[in-house]
Amino acid sequence: MSGLASEPQQRRLRLGAVAGLVALVVALVGAFLMVDRSSETLASIDSASVTTPPPTTTPPTTGPTTTTTTTTTTTTTTTSTTTTTTTTLAIQQSQPIAPPQDTRTAEPRIELGRIVIPEIGLDAPLLEGIRLSTLDQAPGHWPGSAMPGEIGNVVVAAHRTSHNAEFRYVNELEPGDEVLFATPTGDWTYRVTRTHIVYPDALWITDPTPTATATLFACHPLGSTAQRIVVDLELAS
Repeated sequence: MSGLASEPQQRRLRLGAVAGLVALVVALVGAFLMVDRSSETLASIDSASVTTPPPTTTPPTTGPTTTTTTTTTTTTTTTSTTTTTTTTLAIQQSQPIAPPQDTRTAEPRIELGRIVIPEIGLDAPLLEGIRLSTLDQAPGHWPGSAMPGEIGNVVVAAHRTSHNAEFRYVNELEPGDEVLFATPTGDWTYRVTRTHIVYPDALWITDPTPTATATLFACHPLGSTAQRIVVDLELAS
């Protein structure tokens, strides 16, 4: 059988194959080791040469920027100072005299100022005294009663029917009507508070008061001396 190799030849062939296989394995192992070393070397180079960058701080996300313009308005305030003048009134220091018995005895003419009552058209001198000789000339201030503008009771008498009859229409005065006194100490305005009727012995109408008041009186009714008509007032200014 010439087509078959002899046994020694076959043994050599097998040994050659085994040797070739061993050489192949050795070559493969060597190649693997070289690749592994190369990997280790690359890893060591990467770790030595690569520097870890610092953490990056990302600024917070904000919306669109809004610019606000503030307008300041300056207001100039003008302060007005009001000065209030307080008038201190004098206090009545005397008591009204008793009604004189000699009513017709002449008295010196002493003018204290004027009395004006617009509502009844009166503008007359104001005299000191209540005797008939004085009242026949003009309204008379009861001596000892308060003077106009004083704290107390300003008492004034006048005729209603005889002579100048200055108080003829005092019955027409109503609350709020004005009576003015013009004196050397000033001009004083009183306002009517009430009108009433008394008898001649009602001397209490002349009593001093704790506030600035005035009393006008005259005979009542017209043409009679049976009663007295009395107008009460209080100081307005």
